[in-house]
Amino acid sequence: MSYGARPGKKGAPGEAMQAAGYQPPTECVMAEPLEITTRIIIPASELTWSAVRASGPGGQNVNKVASKVELRFDAAHSRVLSDDTRSRLIQLAGSRASLEGVIVVVVQDTRDQRRNLELARERLSDLIRQALVRPKRRRPTKPSRAAQARRLDAKKRQGDKKRARQPGYD
Repeated sequence: MSYGARPGKKGAPGEAMQAAGYQPPTECVMAEPLEITTRIIIPASELTWSAVRASGPGGQNVNKVASKVELRFDAAHSRVLSDDTRSRLIQLAGSRASLEGVIVVVVQDTRDQRRNLELARERLSDLIRQALVRPKRRRPTKPSRAAQARRLDAKKRQGDKKRARQPGYD
């Protein structure tokens, strides 16, 4: 017996799903580019998306319509982003980034596939905008001599106070 087949039933697993009109998710290339800023525009050829069945609200509709959207962006091979921005983007993406540097944004907030795709595009553009901001370089600082003296003086006073609590202290 093969995996997924039921005893007494003939046909390959998934035949009923195919007969019911289920289409497995296919990768689609985006129709329009994604504008991050006026100077940075991700070409449509670098973005792919697929729609799959979503969990959550929708009643019987959830079993028929593929409204969950997975938007993919291959950040590691993008020609638009600089090396610094690319590394910050992959770092910011966290678990949404694969080991190959592909960022996957999954949205299933609404019952409408188009709206979920718009939300996924917005979230990806927000993530890229965050990665464009260079973090400020930390300037190493050192406490002043007066601050060091105050700290040591406070420690001395605290030690004297504790020593005064000990029996036999004069």
